[in-house]
Amino acid sequence: MAQLIRLYCFLLCLLIFTLVRAEHSALHRRSRARTFIESQCQTTLYPDLCVRCLSNYASNFTTTLSHRQLAQIALKVSLARAESTRAYVTGVAKELNQTKAKDYEAVRGCLDQINDGVDQLANCVKETENIKEDGGINSEFPWHASNVQTWMSTALTDASMCIDGFSGRAIGEKTKAIIKAKVLNLQHVTSNALALFNRFAARYRSSQVKKPKAP
Repeated sequence: MAQLIRLYCFLLCLLIFTLVRAEHSALHRRSRARTFIESQCQTTLYPDLCVRCLSNYASNFTTTLSHRQLAQIALKVSLARAESTRAYVTGVAKELNQTKAKDYEAVRGCLDQINDGVDQLANCVKETENIKEDGGINSEFPWHASNVQTWMSTALTDASMCIDGFSGRAIGEKTKAIIKAKVLNLQHVTSNALALFNRFAARYRSSQVKKPKAP
């Protein structure tokens, strides 16, 4: 009986030790991912916003986060912000249209710009999935990277034009302030995503140049 108790205690201790070690290992990996995110965000125009937007994703990675993965996450965050902004502006446009408010056209124009931005960012997310980190020479990388950079730049322009469209309009100040805040946030998040993608692209090109071409 005593031997069974000792065996039971030994197995229980072993189980606890294994669980604690696994948790410690997971926390260490998450800490490394967060540290990587913080260091890369320092290269963006809005580092604090960058860290806030991306750090929640660190826990999803059980291995070291790569530059490509970080760029993809940043793009997806930007797309999510664009879709959220579109949803809000869509609601405002519907309300103004129902009341025949004179500011409807300004908001409708802004919504058109946001819709185009959503399409551009969705294209970016899909395009980055075509960029593989398999260690080989990817002759199509310049084309993929150029597409992403062009579409992201267009999305930034769309957001800027949305805000400019409110100049001189008499839309409610509170509503205007909310739309501007959302669009500015979208601009900043997208700017950060573009910076992170550019950093990834530069490192990718550098790594490909250093590798000998296959015969």
